[in-house]
Amino acid sequence: MHCKTANFTFLKIFRMRNFKLLLISVIKGINSFFELKESKRSRHIPFLASLCVGIPLFLGFYFENLEKGLLVSLGGLVILYYQPNLSFGSRMLTLLVCSLGFVFSLGIGLSFSFNPYVSAVVLGFFAMGIHLVTTYFKIKPPGNFFFIMIASMASCQRYNLEIIPEKIGFLFLGTMLACFLAFGHGWLTIKKGQTPEIFGIQIKKGKFVSLIDSIVIGIFIAISLLIGHLLEMQNPYWIPISCLAILQGISKQHVWERMLHRIVGTFIGIGLCWLLLLFCNTPLSVCITIFVLQYLVEVLIVKNYALAIIFITPMTILLAEIGSSFTANTEIIVSARFLDITIGSILGALGGWFIYNQRFKYKATQQLRKTSVMMRKK
Repeated sequence: MHCKTANFTFLKIFRMRNFKLLLISVIKGINSFFELKESKRSRHIPFLASLCVGIPLFLGFYFENLEKGLLVSLGGLVILYYQPNLSFGSRMLTLLVCSLGFVFSLGIGLSFSFNPYVSAVVLGFFAMGIHLVTTYFKIKPPGNFFFIMIASMASCQRYNLEIIPEKIGFLFLGTMLACFLAFGHGWLTIKKGQTPEIFGIQIKKGKFVSLIDSIVIGIFIAISLLIGHLLEMQNPYWIPISCLAILQGISKQHVWERMLHRIVGTFIGIGLCWLLLLFCNTPLSVCITIFVLQYLVEVLIVKNYALAIIFITPMTILLAEIGSSFTANTEIIVSARFLDITIGSILGALGGWFIYNQRFKYKATQQLRKTSVMMRKK
């Protein structure tokens, strides 16, 4: 009888402790919606990012070819890998290496877009490889994100072998524009006597080099794209992109916070999008709005993820409007965007549970070590 009472008391205390931990976690999650973090990021980066995205769009509008301008602006996003704290040569070398990575990502995505199931499998292996490389060389945020995003978007485009070189060329123009602007910025802001970091890409030594994380990311990215195709989404690539954004979390708590931020921010952002669409009814007004939104996103993304998502949502919807030349039904685009982002966020949270579950990682590591030993013996 005494033993049963003791067990009941212990169980009650255990449940109370778990409830308190859950309550603390929820409170932290709510507080994170209103928290503005300090950032050491250069104040010039948001403006540079807006120029790299905006200039191609304005040129595309001027030459009446917004589709090509959109592709060039996608390449311009490589500016987000620009690190002003490095030496001048290291800044440019980092950008050039990432530019080649952008080109390679687009080429992989376009080359295997002939079949949705093949492209999903290839994207999974590509995501796994890219995460291994970016982790091994310790590439700073945004890390693997834009490489996988470009490959995901390209894998959902209509397959046409003849125009693949042309699309790669336009993306490359965008990366070169970013490098040119970064060169000008570096030349104007470099300070004499400053001791910069040696290089932006540093090799991380280790036996498995986050192999388990890479496998989990690859599997969930492939599943996300496959679900998008099975549900016959208009733009299925938004599911793996949303999934990947959640997987960028640095801890289990951070992953859950990012999921909530992305879903709530998307919901509010859709409301903002409706307001913007009342005024942005011409290609030029959309280009100007995207330029401003890109600046706001880059200012907020390092301070508050939820606030940034509020502006990312209308920006991506407006980009979709540009690509469709305002012929698509806005209601369909908005509802589909909320659905695919919600699905992707939930999948990302599930993947994050595997990545930050210590028991799972321990067992997986032990299994990899056993497999490695067995292969060496053979």
